[in-house]
Amino acid sequence: MTEDKHPEINYGKSGVLIVNLGTPDSTSWWDIRKYLNEFLSDRRVIELNPIVWKVILNLFILTFRPSKTAHAYKKIWFKDSNMSPLLFYTKSQAQKLKEKIETKNIIVDFAMRYGNPSIKSKLQLLKEKGCENIIVLPLYPQYAAATTATVCDEVYRSLMKMRWQPSLQIIPHYESEPLYIDALIKSIKNKINSIKWKPDIIIASYHGIPQSYFDKGDPYQCYCQKTTRLIKDNFKDYEIQTTFQSRFGPQKWLQPYTDKTLETLPKKGLKNILVICPGFASDCVETLEEISIQGKESFIKNGGKNFDLIPCLNDSADHIDLLETLVKRYLF
Repeated sequence: MTEDKHPEINYGKSGVLIVNLGTPDSTSWWDIRKYLNEFLSDRRVIELNPIVWKVILNLFILTFRPSKTAHAYKKIWFKDSNMSPLLFYTKSQAQKLKEKIETKNIIVDFAMRYGNPSIKSKLQLLKEKGCENIIVLPLYPQYAAATTATVCDEVYRSLMKMRWQPSLQIIPHYESEPLYIDALIKSIKNKINSIKWKPDIIIASYHGIPQSYFDKGDPYQCYCQKTTRLIKDNFKDYEIQTTFQSRFGPQKWLQPYTDKTLETLPKKGLKNILVICPGFASDCVETLEEISIQGKESFIKNGGKNFDLIPCLNDSADHIDLLETLVKRYLF
């Protein structure tokens, strides 16, 4: 091919891709089933024998669970935008980060590990726009193999199919990043100042993982405890307890369990509580339905009086400043 006939190629740019867990496209049974199938087929999420798990997944879970999950999503779905809260806030985070750092040579976008928009499609798009360097920020403050590592897996799989690969940098966990801790502290103080009652205890609820994953060397629980400890250093007048939510299946998960804790606190005389979910970058079905609806109902039913959920950092200015700081370390 002669030089004057060479196709025009975009080059010389850097791409920033923030990645969250994922979301169904809608609250329909089929969209929920499709999402659950992709999520629960991930070998890092479910480490059981793949043949046995495939039978369980297809015969039982994907037959019965989509209806229950769809019911939960319908309770918290943003009808005005027709988006799940997680998609809404992740999209907003990307847009606000873009407004702060995007230039003619820096492109900011977002993707989901499961569901749409996919990591594969966004990596291909960034490459086509001329991104020779791509920075990926998994929106998981506390590293776990089932979250951060599986984002890395999908990024690597996508790059393996590219003939012309960009360079790659993946931003690691940030469980003790000062801006992150400060943002959480500020969100707690804002909530305390906005309510007319004093919390007896603050629960820091993180998504759980099976105990066996931790026993095999996953550091996730250590990072969660570290985040809570750094928060506690700034609240001498309040007890703050770490718990773990969203367990799935019969096996033992990290304890104490959030749901069981909420049931027993009133019996201990702790009837006024705040809950914060530091491991979630955006409010989602696990925070808005599992904690703010189910958790609150259980707490009140068992004798609790006052219950409130502190919002995730979402697209707040403090959170965008944190994301900007994390990304800029790898851009310049």
